[in-house]
Amino acid sequence: MTVTLGEVVAALEARYDPALAEPWDAVGLVCGDRDDPVERVLFAVDPVAAVVDEAVAAGSTLLVTHHPLFLTGVHGVPADDPKGRLVHRLVRAGSGLFVAHTNADRAPGCGVNDALADVLGLVDVVPLQPTGGDPAAGLGRIGRLPSPVTLREFAAVAATALPATEGGVRVAGDPDRVVATVAVCGGSGGSLLPEAAAAGADVLLTSDLKHHPVSEAGEVPGPALVDVAHWATEWPWLPVAARVLAADLAGRVAVGVSRERTDPWTAHVAQTAASPRVG
Repeated sequence: MTVTLGEVVAALEARYDPALAEPWDAVGLVCGDRDDPVERVLFAVDPVAAVVDEAVAAGSTLLVTHHPLFLTGVHGVPADDPKGRLVHRLVRAGSGLFVAHTNADRAPGCGVNDALADVLGLVDVVPLQPTGGDPAAGLGRIGRLPSPVTLREFAAVAATALPATEGGVRVAGDPDRVVATVAVCGGSGGSLLPEAAAAGADVLLTSDLKHHPVSEAGEVPGPALVDVAHWATEWPWLPVAARVLAADLAGRVAVGVSRERTDPWTAHVAQTAASPRVG
């Protein structure tokens, strides 16, 4: 039985309610005809050229990404513009583009933050910053490890559980500190440090942490910090969202997860402890 793009969009929005998105966000259907049939859906973090090429090569009739293609207003999508070129490429291939961003971050059960907490082995997980009206929805998650470990051991768990990137895993705090309660936020979650501290987290794992907030956090009691690549914290959502969509549509569409690593950092050069000389 044919599944239309409109039916797929309805299924996605039932799981990732657009009302959960931030006011500044740009979520939902970017391009595509709701009456067109959808046979194959590809999930990815970023709507970049390599992912669009992958979707077209795989015969995907819908690309679902976490990050928006457009976050600011546009007056046109000419093919000589990098983002406009992607829209033209998708339209010519008969593929739509759908975005689930901060609504997927907040979504209960099958969203970005539940997926991140799950791959790190957390139990008894609840939102770190609940959204009014649904106690299961909200930004970030906080839970506990089945057994306490050191901060060094937790960082090693994160390095194994998350996709590898050139940036790896960075730690701020005593590596021998005991960690039992863990807060996480997929993507840039440094703003949730006060909530993590108030909730009694031993560590906050997130991305894009800046020097001064991390330095200041180390001067007061509170969570240790683990900083990993933005892309890596959001990737675990892809197989979850793919499985959920396939189940919600009773297997009537094929689903796949992008194999492209779209973390923008391409190399890492290790430095010896003796360089540079200090003092």
